[in-house]
Amino acid sequence: MAISTLGSLGLLSSRLGACKMELADRAVGFLLTLISLSIFTYYTFWVIILPFVDSDHFIHQYFLPEEYAILVPVFAGVALLCFLCVFIGFVMLKPKKKKA
Repeated sequence: MAISTLGSLGLLSSRLGACKMELADRAVGFLLTLISLSIFTYYTFWVIILPFVDSDHFIHQYFLPEEYAILVPVFAGVALLCFLCVFIGFVMLKPKKKKA
């Protein structure tokens, strides 16, 4: 009886640990979704709506000049492409482990 109780406690603790990890994963996922949605909303407002607002309106002080509307995504794309190429290069150059 004591062995089965200890076994069930171990199973319970592993389930609690998995539940905590699942909760942490959900929190990170929610945070990333919130950040992505905020960036998308800001950029959409900046590029689509702001050109139709008068240039002397106070809302323009919260946004960068329109030239950056193209430069920022291009720079982010180039940085992402460079990171991806370096990562693929490291993976391809990594020595393979020989099976015995």
